[in-house]
Amino acid sequence: MALVIHWQQHDDRSDRVAPGKLTISDAVLAALIRHAHRRGLAVLLFPILHLEVLQMGHWRGTLQPRHRNRWWLSYERFILHYARIARRHKVAALLVGSELGTTELWRARWYHLVGRVRRVYSGKLVYRANWDHFDKVSFWRRIDYLGVTGYFELSRNANAGVAELSAAWRRARAALLAFAAKHKKPLWITEVGYPSVDGAATQPWNYARPGKVDVEEQRRCYAAFVTAWSNTPGLAGVFFWNWNGAGGKRDRSYTPRGKPAEAILRRWFR
Repeated sequence: MALVIHWQQHDDRSDRVAPGKLTISDAVLAALIRHAHRRGLAVLLFPILHLEVLQMGHWRGTLQPRHRNRWWLSYERFILHYARIARRHKVAALLVGSELGTTELWRARWYHLVGRVRRVYSGKLVYRANWDHFDKVSFWRRIDYLGVTGYFELSRNANAGVAELSAAWRRARAALLAFAAKHKKPLWITEVGYPSVDGAATQPWNYARPGKVDVEEQRRCYAAFVTAWSNTPGLAGVFFWNWNGAGGKRDRSYTPRGKPAEAILRRWFR
């Protein structure tokens, strides 16, 4: 399972990454890790950068810090903090970055960070690239698992059936598996999910999408993923986003809890 921890910066031009109002305490995080281990779950520790202010078209994938060196030192401090926690609590894997598109060509900096992390933590390291940007990462050779988000556009038709959605996933699957084979790395889909909103298949990344609740479209999207990826040895891991909230058939968020999509996942994991 993935345990997500947020640190934050003000906007994509800021120079400082620090704990913020979304950051859980180290004590709470340790308790969550112990709880997962008692239930026989391996843990991916998932530190992620949250921006307080988002202008149109700006997010953590468009970072342009005013002082690059200052920002990078701050980011390294963030990741090294959780590397030490990962070591202390024998966590199986650690995410060193997520969807930081404009930084992905800073190879020397990423090599330096990964080197520092490996001196304090001996588990597996993951980087998570965006679904439309995974071929731009310059430091895959230093990472153990090739992580990619799975928010591929499956159709322009909100009423597309499972067969059409599965065909779209098979095309994306072919590209991902070929890329992983080229780099000789195991493939993890580190985040994939669908809000239960009309049109989720057309823009699965859009958590603010307007529209009516549509748990059936969410179910079709999950069914398409399972159909396309079942019995695929090249897929080493997948993390579904997310399990937060009460769920239920009137809920429009990503969670499959209490919705038809939950049954799809339960059958698949069995």
